[in-house]
Amino acid sequence: MSGHSKWATTKHKKAAIDAKRAKAFAKYIKVIEVSARIGGADLAGNPALADAVHKAKKNSVPGDNIDRAIKRGAGLTGDAVEYTTIMYEGYGPNGVALMIECLTDNKNRAAAEVRTALSRNGGTLADPGSVAYNFARKGVITVPAEGTSEDEVLTAVLEAGAEEVAQTPNGEAFEVITEASDLVAARTALVDAGIDYESADAEFVPNLKVDIDADTARKVFRIIDALEDSDDVQNVFSNFDLSPEVQAELEQDD
Repeated sequence: MSGHSKWATTKHKKAAIDAKRAKAFAKYIKVIEVSARIGGADLAGNPALADAVHKAKKNSVPGDNIDRAIKRGAGLTGDAVEYTTIMYEGYGPNGVALMIECLTDNKNRAAAEVRTALSRNGGTLADPGSVAYNFARKGVITVPAEGTSEDEVLTAVLEAGAEEVAQTPNGEAFEVITEASDLVAARTALVDAGIDYESADAEFVPNLKVDIDADTARKVFRIIDALEDSDDVQNVFSNFDLSPEVQAELEQDD
């Protein structure tokens, strides 16, 4: 399933997050606030909040920050901020499609920052619908490969609506793909089976992927880096795919 999410390789993703840890923390906190505002502060009764907190903890967000975000989002502190989700569509080099998910309290700022990040790095903003038709909203659960097998993961989620279980190209994890409506059931099935998961998110997965060479991949990464440098940009999804040879070449860059 490489290519459907915001990064092609875990190594690249980790390097980007390490370089922007403060921004990453802020984005996790924002999702927690929104989830708490929509579904309340009780993790047991709010699956979206439970997943947001789980992901934040996995990425070392301090517990105090998480607790404050839950209270803020649930309106228990009186200083909650209203965020709006906005989707932008764009193109990178060689027709690579981009779905840009923003979570913002200022639509005009978000639009300006997305447009600037694209135009300054060789990308273009696309008309609504011109890219989205090639993507479907899916549940994507990442399970660390260490200590478990693909068969164990598949057995756990098969009756919970999983459509596919595949190992990531670097071999470090398995990805469980579900309908977005089956995400919570599949995540719960993993937990019930005693299998730990890294993240469980609704993502935009491409129906058709395009193979790109290393030079194009570097340009796409540059666009994604610029987009995610904006506090308003929460996720960037794309339809590129990389061969093992291209991945090996990109690994040498790091």
